[in-house]
Amino acid sequence: MAIGVWISLFAYFALMIAIGVYAMRRATSSSEDYMLGGRALSPKVAALSAGASDMSGWLLLGLPGALFASGLGSAWIGIGLLVGAFFNWTLVAPRLREQTVHYGNAITIPSFLANRFPTQALSLRTVSAIVIVIFFAVYTASGLVAGGKLFESAFAGIFNFGGMSDYAAGIVITLGVVLAYTVVGGFLAVSMTDFVQGCIMMLALVIMPAVVLFGEGGGGFAQASQTLNEVDPTLLSWTEGLTFIGWLSAVTWGLGYFGQPHIIVRFMAIRTLKDVPVARNIGMSWMLISLIGAISLGVFGRAYAIRNGMDVQDPETIFIILSDMLFHPLITGFLYAALLAAVMSTISSQLLVSSSSLTEDFYRLFLRKEATDKECVNIGRVCVVLVGLVAAVIASDPNSQVLALVANAWAGFGAAFGPLIILSLMWRRTNGAGAIAGMVVGAATVMIWISMGWNGSFMGGPGVYEIIPGFVAAFIAILVVSSVTADAGEYQHIER
Repeated sequence: MAIGVWISLFAYFALMIAIGVYAMRRATSSSEDYMLGGRALSPKVAALSAGASDMSGWLLLGLPGALFASGLGSAWIGIGLLVGAFFNWTLVAPRLREQTVHYGNAITIPSFLANRFPTQALSLRTVSAIVIVIFFAVYTASGLVAGGKLFESAFAGIFNFGGMSDYAAGIVITLGVVLAYTVVGGFLAVSMTDFVQGCIMMLALVIMPAVVLFGEGGGGFAQASQTLNEVDPTLLSWTEGLTFIGWLSAVTWGLGYFGQPHIIVRFMAIRTLKDVPVARNIGMSWMLISLIGAISLGVFGRAYAIRNGMDVQDPETIFIILSDMLFHPLITGFLYAALLAAVMSTISSQLLVSSSSLTEDFYRLFLRKEATDKECVNIGRVCVVLVGLVAAVIASDPNSQVLALVANAWAGFGAAFGPLIILSLMWRRTNGAGAIAGMVVGAATVMIWISMGWNGSFMGGPGVYEIIPGFVAAFIAILVVSSVTADAGEYQHIER
């Protein structure tokens, strides 16, 4: 491995840890500081932090891999996500920023729900915290799998010592760096590193497709299109070979945005309400550029591989393979850092949200109600490490697929929290009983759907993405249960 690659990677790791130390000096004195950055994020930091924590390793591995394998039909996932993100910023962000302050200055999603529905406060905090920890363990594992794949593909044989494989070493190193700056600097460190990582990711997704298309061996749009048409004309079709169920399963990824705690917590931390539209415009522009880059990389990376006789055994590693083939070692190291940025930005956000729930909604609620802010900050740091270790165990199988793990966790959160967040912010008749029903029904439906294999094959036909039945079932459960268990006391609480 060329020294230039190591220089770039060490520089990236050092920068992330330095940001963590800087954040520790500014915002770790209280629970609100450690877990929400003191609600002082600027629009640009909030926007790129939300985007980077959303677009994990699947943006540079999973999505390009899906497009590499099946063509433009998989791009509907990106389109669905773009639409979902826009409505999330428009409908949820301003209301959540305002109402989390109004309802007891809540600093976690479970505490907001408890304050919003006081008659079911204990049950809501407990159930929502359990859902968060379970699904985030799986979601965090997907990021560690991406880190493991990077080290296994790019650094083959370098870390084979003491019986440890390159894949395992990748998991250990990725998790170790993330824990270093997350444990030390908390939410502010995570958000600031997300901003830097978001810039790196977007730049990489502009550079890579451009070189693949117009660099040596690329041939440009016309040649790439001709190559793909000769192999399989459906690779350049948005609809050919795509069933209605397949299309629906792709675009409904956008529904998941409304229930992702690690994304919507950024809305709670924006500096002021008037900053939300500015943050939305920055975030949507970043997302559009990044998704176009990822889609282009997958499709035209396939053309490049065919034209140059490349044998790509795992489509999810096309970004890694091309980084090593096409660039100077210093640039290759930068591109590897972009992949690690995508992975780490999401892992750190997920670990912090899980830690916040364990600290505020378990430790402080059941074990030490009189715990001081300093004690909670320290407990939060311990919880970050514990959740990270559990995720590492889940990620230990080198045959795991990044996109599959992300899809499962994304659906779980989208169904459990999405309808509830929307209705709790926008429908005043939502009550505590309905909130619990929706959360349980949504999460249970997703888990049953996955366990029955109906996301792979349903009633003899193609599989249905589990977020669809989960989201619909949760939405109906909240509407029905809230309507038949009307609680006038809760309505009065809302009006006050």
